[in-house]
Amino acid sequence: MATPYEPSLSDYLAALRRRAMPAALAFVLIFAVAAVAAVLLPPTYRATGTILVESQQIPDDLVRSTVTSYADERILVIKQRVMTNGNLRKIVDKYDLFAAQRQSMAASELLDKMRQRIGLELISADVTGNRKATIAFKVFYDDKDADTAYRVANELVTLFLEENVRTRTERASETTAFLTQEAEKLRADLETAESQLADYKQRNSGTLPQHLELHMNMVTRLEAELKEAERDYKSTQEELRYLDVELTSAKAGLATTGTGGPSPAQELTSLRTEYAKLAATYSATHPDLRALKRKIDSLEKSLAQGDKQEIVAGSESTEMMVAKIQAKIAAAESRLASLAQQRKQLAGRLAEYERQIIQTPQVERGMTALMRDYDNAKLKYEEVRAKQMNAQLAENLEEEKKAERFALLEPPVMPDLPIEPNRRKIAAMGFFLALAGSGGTVMALESIQQRVFGARALGALLGQPPLVAVPYITTREELARKRRPRRFRLFVALGTLMLVVAAAVLVHFLVQPLDTLWIKLLAKFE
Repeated sequence: MATPYEPSLSDYLAALRRRAMPAALAFVLIFAVAAVAAVLLPPTYRATGTILVESQQIPDDLVRSTVTSYADERILVIKQRVMTNGNLRKIVDKYDLFAAQRQSMAASELLDKMRQRIGLELISADVTGNRKATIAFKVFYDDKDADTAYRVANELVTLFLEENVRTRTERASETTAFLTQEAEKLRADLETAESQLADYKQRNSGTLPQHLELHMNMVTRLEAELKEAERDYKSTQEELRYLDVELTSAKAGLATTGTGGPSPAQELTSLRTEYAKLAATYSATHPDLRALKRKIDSLEKSLAQGDKQEIVAGSESTEMMVAKIQAKIAAAESRLASLAQQRKQLAGRLAEYERQIIQTPQVERGMTALMRDYDNAKLKYEEVRAKQMNAQLAENLEEEKKAERFALLEPPVMPDLPIEPNRRKIAAMGFFLALAGSGGTVMALESIQQRVFGARALGALLGQPPLVAVPYITTREELARKRRPRRFRLFVALGTLMLVVAAAVLVHFLVQPLDTLWIKLLAKFE
C-alpha cells in the first residue's frame, strides 16, 4: 500500500543535479534579460529648482497686503496658470521637445505628456498654533536629456517667479481701482446729500432748530415792546380825552379851572404827587410815568404862559387858547396813529416768530433725517477712502517688492546622474528572478516527468522498503557519450552569453551609448 512521501533536502539537491542544465539556461536567460534591460533602459534626468517663500518685510500692523491667501494655495494657483496650454506650447516650441513624436501624436497628448514630466513639491514647517506653513517649494522637470531637463526647469522657475509678481501686482492694482471707483460713487452720493441738506436749510431758514432759542428771546422781547406800546397807546388816548375837554371849555370861553373843578395849580400838584408815587415803583421809561411826565410838562407850560400873559397883557384871547389846544390834539392824534402802527407791526412780528417756533419741531424732524443720510454717506465715504489709501500702500508695497515674495533659493543645475532607472536595483531583481526562474524550471520539469528516484521514494510507492538498492553501473563509453553533449551545450551557452555581453560593450563604447540607442529604437516604434 502506497504511503505519502515527503521529499527531503537530498531529494531536492538530486533533482537540481539532474536538471542542472535547464536550470542554468533559465538563470542565464533571465539574468541576461534583466542585465540588458538595466543597461538599455533610457535614463531620466531631473533638474530641480528651489524657491523660497519670503515673508513681508514691512510689519503687517503698518501696511497690510491685499493678498491674504495662504502660500500653498497661491502656489497651486500659480501652477495652474503656468501650466496652461499656451505656456506649455511655447516651451515645447522653444526647446524643440518631443520632436520625434510630433508627427504621430496629437497636440493635446503632447501637452499631457509635458504636464506629467513637470512636478511640484511643497516644503512645509510647523508654525504657531500647530499649523503647517509652506516656507518653500521645489519645481522640477524630468527628461531623457540632462541639458533639456536643465533648460526647461530654468524656464519653469522663471515662469513661477514672474507669475507670482504679476498676480500679486494685478490683484493689488485691481483692488485699488475698485476702491477708487467706489470712493467716487460715494463722493457723488455725499455731495448729493450735502446739496439736499443745504436746500432744506435754505427753504426753512427761519424755522431751523438752532434758531429756536433766538426766536424765543425775540418773542419775549416783542411781547415786552408790545405791552409798552399798549401802555403808551392808552396814555395817549387819555391825553386826547383831556385835551378834548380842555378844547371844549376853551371854545365855550370858560377857564379850565372853573368853579366846578380843580384849578390848574391844584391839578399840577396832584399830578406831581402821583408821579412821585409811581417813580418809587417803576423806572423813568415806564409808559405811565412817561404819560404823567408829559401832562406835568404841559400844565407847567400852560401855567407859565398864563402867568406871563397875566403879567404882560393880563388876559389872553380865547382863539389863541383854542389854537394851542388843537395843536396839542393834532400831535396826540399823530402819536396815537404811530403807536397803533407800531402795535400792528409788533403783533405781526410776534405772530411770525410764534409760527416759526411752532414749525421748528417738524422742520427738525426732516432735518434729522437728512442729517442721518448725510452722516451715513460721509461715514461710508471715509471708510472707503481709508481702505483706498491702504490699498494704494499695498500696491506700492507690491511694486517695490517689499511684500511676501518668491525668491530663488537654489537654481536648477545640470543633472549628472539619472533618477531612473535604478540599474543596480534592476540587476539585483534580475538576479533573484533568475534564481526563482531556475528553481521553477526544475520544479516544472520534475512535475512533467513523473519518475521515481531513490529507494525511499520506491518504498513509499510500494508500501514496503526494498531489500537492497543496486546503483546504476555506468560504463566508460556511456560516461564519455554523456559528458560530451553536456559539456558542449554548456560551452555553447556560456560562449553565446559572453559574445552577447561583449557585443553590447563594444557597441556602447565604440558605436553609440546603449541608452541613446534604446531611446532611438523606442522613438521609431512609438
